[in-house]
Amino acid sequence: MALDSVILPEKPKKPKWLRVKLPVGKKYTELRSLVDKYKLNTICTSGSCPNMGECWGEGTATFMILGNICTRSCGFCGVKTGRPETVEWDEPEKVARSIKLMKIKHAVITSVDRDDLKDGGSIIWAETVDAIRRANPNTTLETLIPDFQGNTKQIDRIVEVHPEVVSHNMETVRRLSREVRIQAKYDRSLEVLRYLKEKGMRTKSGIMLGLGETEEEVLQTMKDLRNVGLDVLTIGQYLQPTKKHLPVQEFITPEQFKKYETFGLELGFMYVESGALVRSSYKAHKHAI
Repeated sequence: MALDSVILPEKPKKPKWLRVKLPVGKKYTELRSLVDKYKLNTICTSGSCPNMGECWGEGTATFMILGNICTRSCGFCGVKTGRPETVEWDEPEKVARSIKLMKIKHAVITSVDRDDLKDGGSIIWAETVDAIRRANPNTTLETLIPDFQGNTKQIDRIVEVHPEVVSHNMETVRRLSREVRIQAKYDRSLEVLRYLKEKGMRTKSGIMLGLGETEEEVLQTMKDLRNVGLDVLTIGQYLQPTKKHLPVQEFITPEQFKKYETFGLELGFMYVESGALVRSSYKAHKHAI
């Protein structure tokens, strides 16, 4: 199966399948008003997610905890790197309140990496899930967690509060992992996902394409993830946040994304979301069912 992709010229233009429609609809307008009025912090807005209108229309939103400064410096990520701010211990209640105000049916919680903290931020993670459960008993949850440096004691704090889905992104193939993720490790991420599955969690991960990976490498990564029992996989197009970040090597065609989806379902994944505009939280509500 040959890689069906578009090799970029020196100054590439985004292909037509990457054009995003402006979000519309009554539900989107209502939520946008609430976010602006109460200054609610969602990744949907701060990250200018291309699927914001669709997700909000389905009652799904993503929130980031533990600040907006990361201790890691991944080559693909637009989040600031540096010394994080002090932990806000009332943050769990603030997030729970935001979800209640927005009447969110399914919430995705993510965070920056906090390698500066002895607990890796896992205590705030657990308290956030607990606070959301108390304030929003009918809201389902996905936690998109860091690797916690493979520390099972910290991972167990997530397991104990038992979100419907626990996600940890591989981001890329083995060969590119050191360049793309720098402080993270391919095998460590696999072991985190394996451990979560062994503890009875529904597990999820995501990878980006267009960083120079081959089709064979993508297929092997999918096999690696399925071999650790992964349930849900998302596959999307990498887009360069700034000129300082890794450049896009190629735009993957819709036909190639479809091939990966078909292959993933044949491998036995419960869900495979594969497309140019797919992001980690795309269609996240259905992954909790």
